[in-house]
Amino acid sequence: MPVDIRFEDQVYAAAQKAVDRFGGIDILVNNASAISLTGTLETPMKRFDLMMGVNMRGTFLCSQACLPHLAKAPNPHILNLSPPLSMRARWFAPHVAYTMAKYGMSMCVLGMAEEFRSKGIAVNALWPRTLIATAALQAIPGVDPAHDRKPEIMGDAAWHILTKDSRTTTGNFFVDDEVLAAAGITDHSHYAFAPGTELWDDFFLD
Repeated sequence: MPVDIRFEDQVYAAAQKAVDRFGGIDILVNNASAISLTGTLETPMKRFDLMMGVNMRGTFLCSQACLPHLAKAPNPHILNLSPPLSMRARWFAPHVAYTMAKYGMSMCVLGMAEEFRSKGIAVNALWPRTLIATAALQAIPGVDPAHDRKPEIMGDAAWHILTKDSRTTTGNFFVDDEVLAAAGITDHSHYAFAPGTELWDDFFLD
């Protein structure tokens, strides 16, 4: 008879396996996300639960599982791919459930950054200026990747954040091109999915 192991236990076990294999955990990137750009009446509760479970609950759980190990690292970082917090109604009205789920990730940044500041664990957020040509976004009707940037811009921005001193770089809501510009990289044209095409702004940036 198969043993019923709770999902939470599996996440904790995965974190311990990483420690056993690599000797510790230095960085946690909460990147997984579920999206449904639907209004209140068009959002089935199953989809609502999925977004809350993957985005908000998943971020909290993975952080919880990794924090004891991060506390032992010399330069520990948690990076959530979530937007700056803005309480403007325009970011809620078209897709209340999705906004709640993504802002839940951002609230983890706001709270955990302060909670673990004394332990030297950095908790930051990173969000793209423009839409990014990911498989998830391409599944949304009407989204043309020609107006997006490549995922590499997020990877490069993340590297610059994660290599900073965790004790002096925490509680920030970074935007990808601003991170690169601060590092002296001002030409971002090579990140365009279709160079020369107008880029479309991402959600949640006022």
